[in-house]
Amino acid sequence: MTDVRRDARFARTLLGAAIGAVLLVTAGCAVWRAGEARDLARRSEPFEQRPEGATRRLLIAGDSTAVGTGASSPMQSVAGLIAQQQPRLLIENRGRDGALFADVTQQLLRAGRFDAVLIQAGGNDVIRLRSAEEMRTDIDQMLEAARQRADVVIFMPAGNVGNAPFFFVPWSWWMTHRAREMHRLAESASARANATYVKLFEERENDPFVRQPELNASDGLHPSDAGYRVWWQELQTQSELTRRLAAAP
Repeated sequence: MTDVRRDARFARTLLGAAIGAVLLVTAGCAVWRAGEARDLARRSEPFEQRPEGATRRLLIAGDSTAVGTGASSPMQSVAGLIAQQQPRLLIENRGRDGALFADVTQQLLRAGRFDAVLIQAGGNDVIRLRSAEEMRTDIDQMLEAARQRADVVIFMPAGNVGNAPFFFVPWSWWMTHRAREMHRLAESASARANATYVKLFEERENDPFVRQPELNASDGLHPSDAGYRVWWQELQTQSELTRRLAAAP
């Protein structure tokens, strides 16, 4: 019996050491990736264009995904890709790294009138553990502010944050749960506000960012050039942004 208890204690010690080692490695990777994310944010700037004789006006508001953090240049962000397709479109970009839904509302309230508004936000509210009730209230207020700025409002929240390489199990499971809830709130709020919701959320088995690691930037949190192109394609397919801008009075 003494040998059995000693073996059990030894097994528990080994298990504890293994768990501790995993936690240390995970923490070290998280710190490194957080530093990389900060470096990418410092180097990023929101893409804008103001061509002479602009025929349409687009306002972009949001967080680092609106800025294009993770892309090799502003031209490779969603805003830059829109501009490549529509060189005569005026694009004003008020996106800021770290913005929450409530911050995006303030970005919108300080803006003028546009033909369309594109909102790219949501990841920070997921990561910073904003409650479902807080997110619901903030999203409703944000979309109300957007409707005051344009007849066409498109809401494109970040995809499944839990699938980002930045997060490890079990945190990735929790982030996926929270991202799923945020997207549910975003979709229902968009329906109430007569805004177009662009679905980027995918479960792990269907997520292109899991199947194609090159879609992720070096920090494991933001999209790369190729990742932003995937989002731009989804924006075009699900919202018909180009057609709707062309049809604006």
